[in-house]
Amino acid sequence: MNIPISKLNQLTYLEAVDKIIELNKHAKDFWSDALGWAPIEASNLLSKSRLDWQVSLSYSMKKWNECSCPESENGDLILAWANLGTLVEGTIKLFLSVYLNDYMDDSANYKNKRGIIQPDEITFDKLRQYFRDKIWKDRESASEFDDWVLFMQQRRNAIHAFRSREIGTFNEFKTHTKKYLAFLMYHLDRLPYPDDQYGPDLYLAD
Repeated sequence: MNIPISKLNQLTYLEAVDKIIELNKHAKDFWSDALGWAPIEASNLLSKSRLDWQVSLSYSMKKWNECSCPESENGDLILAWANLGTLVEGTIKLFLSVYLNDYMDDSANYKNKRGIIQPDEITFDKLRQYFRDKIWKDRESASEFDDWVLFMQQRRNAIHAFRSREIGTFNEFKTHTKKYLAFLMYHLDRLPYPDDQYGPDLYLAD
């Protein structure tokens, strides 16, 4: 599914956030209780995953619509990037958890001394590399997702830094919030559902 960027740009920031909330809530409601549809291993992993936190973090995005305190603008922007970057990571982990059996059978999966590393334990950067090589490689613009996720990872990591890092502006952050919406819709559109009626509403109203 390709979402026209012009259509996304027509959304206000809060409209984009409301759609993010709607989609992550749908993902939580369906995939947290997918026993009988998803394979048992995937269902067990998803049932213990904190998809409810993805929903809560989606609601948290509403906080970043306006900065009411000039003194906290940089701090709020750092927190906003952390908020958005965590949602990006969560979407990737959800996708890989749904396709857990495929990941487990893949010779390129990640391992340590205890065996195969589960999707919920893989670092953000290794997730990005795996998706670059395995999930996004068939897209015409595969590098677009890879570059964007790396960018989001770097912005999110500003919360850990004491030294100076580029954090951009709130206008830039809001643009990337809409890009996350497109990213979320792309991945949800590729998850398996028993029937179309169970899938998320990926329609953007005019």
